[in-house]
Amino acid sequence: MQSIVTYLLIGVTVLVSWQAFNNRALLERLILWPPAIQRYKQYDRLLTHGFIHADTTHLLFNMITLFFFGRAIEPVFVDRIGMVGYAAFYLSAIVIAIMPTWFRHQNDSHYRSLGASGAVSAVLFSYVLFAPWSLIFVFFIPVPAIVYAVLYIGYSIWMDRRGTDNVNHSAHLWGAVYGMLFTVMMEPRVASTFLARLASPSFG
Repeated sequence: MQSIVTYLLIGVTVLVSWQAFNNRALLERLILWPPAIQRYKQYDRLLTHGFIHADTTHLLFNMITLFFFGRAIEPVFVDRIGMVGYAAFYLSAIVIAIMPTWFRHQNDSHYRSLGASGAVSAVLFSYVLFAPWSLIFVFFIPVPAIVYAVLYIGYSIWMDRRGTDNVNHSAHLWGAVYGMLFTVMMEPRVASTFLARLASPSFG
């Protein structure tokens, strides 16, 4: 099976999120609550927050995105670093994407963060490096992946600075950056290939 790791990650995330929807104590134990790391050394929260979600819509959006783009890039990763390597990429993306948030809010007892968005952003932006002109459907509107990527990063920076909603835009941004950096480190040739493809638009 070409995408077994992606399917396993989706399955585990859906299962844990669904359990947490109906179990407040479980949600509170897994969520990123920064002071718990400082006070109680619960470092696992840097990872576990990526397996729970605020609601069904939040869960579905992340898992649908992971389903489409994870299946696309998993074979490329597996060919180079194996299934364990691809799983490590996704899991490490959860942690790396949330680190700036943790540093910023480590003493803020009112702050909470949850969701797989950081890791999903890493997967999505890895895909963009391989296929910058492929079409991504945003609310049923086809948008070239590279255009979406630029708008996504710009919007994430803008909204992170505003801080006017309950979305962790910082995790989105740093997940995207990590996804690109990891991919280039894994396969350095992807950088030159990406630039060559940018110079020769081919929609599809």
